[in-house]
Amino acid sequence: MKKHRFRIFFLFIALPLLIGALSAFLSREGMTDFELLRKPFLAPPGWVFPVAWTLLYLLMGISAALVWLSGSSERGGAVFLWGAQLFVNFWWSIFFFRWQIRGYALLWLLLLFVLAAWMTLSFRRIRPAAGRINYPYLIWLALAVWLNAAVWFLNA
Repeated sequence: MKKHRFRIFFLFIALPLLIGALSAFLSREGMTDFELLRKPFLAPPGWVFPVAWTLLYLLMGISAALVWLSGSSERGGAVFLWGAQLFVNFWWSIFFFRWQIRGYALLWLLLLFVLAAWMTLSFRRIRPAAGRINYPYLIWLALAVWLNAAVWFLNA
């Protein structure tokens, strides 16, 4: 039983970390260009982003594992939302950094925020701690919406 739980946690933690790493790898050239753009006040320094995203992906994985292991009949739908928001999350960096279509990236990011909020509510219904674990993610996404909009506006 312990091996099974370990495998579930490993899978749910590894998947978002790998998706995030692949997205960052595919977006890396545009990230260099990002440093040259005008940014709003209170924009975090560049080193904050990989640290924050790594922690957020860890939390996403832990919360999904908790939901999956709950055995709830609603877990399938909740984990589907988790996967959907990970899919949208993966593409945002590519739209914003690699392809530099920042207006479209903003709309995509708003979709991500809605999916992440829906996922968080779904997780909270199944396992309240799993929902609360994702609050930092929602706060970070709200900051990302503001930053994406500001960078798009300041550099249009």
